[in-house]
Amino acid sequence: MCDFHHETSQKFQVSRRNLLKAGVAASVTPFGMTGAFSAFANNAPNAITPADALARLMEGNGRYVANMPEQQDFSANRPNLVKAQFPIASILSCSDSRVVPDMAFDQDPGDLFIMRVAGNVMSPNLLASLEYGVKFLGTPLVIVMGHTSCGAVGAAIDVLQNEADLPGHLPELISAIEPAVIKAKAEKSGDLLNNSIVQNVREQVAKLKISAPIVNKFYNDKKIDIVGAVYDLKDGRVSLV
Repeated sequence: MCDFHHETSQKFQVSRRNLLKAGVAASVTPFGMTGAFSAFANNAPNAITPADALARLMEGNGRYVANMPEQQDFSANRPNLVKAQFPIASILSCSDSRVVPDMAFDQDPGDLFIMRVAGNVMSPNLLASLEYGVKFLGTPLVIVMGHTSCGAVGAAIDVLQNEADLPGHLPELISAIEPAVIKAKAEKSGDLLNNSIVQNVREQVAKLKISAPIVNKFYNDKKIDIVGAVYDLKDGRVSLV
């Protein structure tokens, strides 16, 4: 994993809050939800580059790690959020209760379009949600974020190594993580759990980059970027992988 904090020294200058207060016009989505916008409108607050979106999130994570969050009044922008949402990133995160992307990146309500599932693995429904975020909300960045000490990844290791018998629908979920564990076992250094967590993130990123017909087109056209990250439960730091 590489720590990205030192690479984001230039502070992103465009203020989403100020643009929203300026009254950016909104449109209607195919779902009939007023307040969404036609993707990549030039005057939309989230019509920024993927690199700028990533820099903004990593700067926010730096504030979170330092325990110096920027946002204190969550009610101030609620009237604007009724009218529209302009998230700067779509995030596929683990559903672990200790991982809260909005807090980890120090972003406000309306800034992140978040999908959560144990083990942060792709499924048709989650892909559809990501497609909606990319095409109709105009998110320029997609992040797959795992975390240290992931129980779902640990369960996949237990199944492969000890033939653990899981109840209910868990085997179907865990089977989506097993390919990452198999690849991680081939690595000659490092801890198997940590290596598997990173490899699982990379596997999901790779799947997204070729997910037709929407996400892969936006990625190939360089309208979005898709990156992987791991959240450290010990200190709250997000590292790109």
